[in-house]
Parts: sequence; C-alpha cells; structure tokens
Amino acid sequence: MSVRSTRALAIGGSSGSLSVLSMLLEHIVADSGLVVVVCVHTGSRDIDELCGLFARHCAIPVQEAGEREPLAPGRVYVACGGYHLLVERCREFALCAGSRVEYARPSIDVLFETMAEAYGQSLAAMLLSGANADGARGLRYIHELGGLTYVQRPDTASAEQMPRAALALFTPDHENSPQQLGLAIGEMSRVKP
Repeated sequence: MSVRSTRALAIGGSSGSLSVLSMLLEHIVADSGLVVVVCVHTGSRDIDELCGLFARHCAIPVQEAGEREPLAPGRVYVACGGYHLLVERCREFALCAGSRVEYARPSIDVLFETMAEAYGQSLAAMLLSGANADGARGLRYIHELGGLTYVQRPDTASAEQMPRAALALFTPDHENSPQQLGLAIGEMSRVKP
C-alpha cells in the first residue's frame, strides 16, 4: 500500500505525545481530503483544550468526535475522555463505556481495530510515545488487514513503552522519527477523496 491510496489516518499516543502530535498536524495541507482521528490518553475535561491546542497547529478543522457522527474528509477528530471511540463499518463514530484496555479509556487499540475494519487498505496509522502497551495490538491488526503502519522510533519518544510494545509484536511498515512522520502526513494529506 502506498501513501497515495490513504483515505484515513488514525494516530494514537499517550505520555510525551502531545508535542509530537502538534508538530505532525502542522504538515496537513489546507485543502486536504484526509480523515484524521486522534486518540490520546487524557481526562474528559481536557478535550476542548486539546482540540484548541491541535487547532492552533492545523490547517483543517479540529473537533471532538461525536456519537453517530459520519467521518468527513478534511477534518481532525479527537476521541473524548471516559469512552472508547469506535468507527462503525458505515464510517460513523460510536462511543462505548466498556472496560478499560491497558488501563485506558479511550483505548487506542479499540479505535485502531474498528478503523481497520471500516477502512481496510485505505487506512494508515501511527503509534507515538506512550507509557503502556495500548495501541500495539490494534496497529498489528491494521497491518494484517493491509493498512499502512508507522511507529515512532523509540529513541525519539519521551516514553518508549508504547512504540516498543508494537515493535515486539510485529514489524511495522515504517519506524520513523517525528520529522519523518510529519513528512509522511504531509504527503497523505494531499490525497483527494
């Protein structure tokens, strides 16, 4: 799969990922047709602040993902705290208050796995810095379904556990520095729906 066939991008991170995420979002072009969904481990009260932070670095609209909302090209959606964010096969969001996964809700694994089933080979995903193993299983599932997988190089991560957990499970398509991830997002964002 090439970056050119990417229609959706899922990004997951935890401890140490916010500064990297802000930098990555700067690479999205203003007329992008890419759907971007971000899941970070944070408290529900911080979501408006988080969307505001990302919006300052991004040329396309940033908003909290809402129940039954269709995923629209040219937007960045952020998972709310306290609920798992799922993407249905019809490409609408669903919220679930299920059990925590790797001590987290929202879970990166849950988002990645459901996006893999909705988008298949047209999905790319990036797993960034984090202090647990959430996201590793979901990233491997995306890889198994033909999606494009990226892991932040552990030596560039503030918390290495999350990228290392993915690398222990499988060999992703790319293991990159934040700067290289940014260049990849820039190329993906030029895709038109």
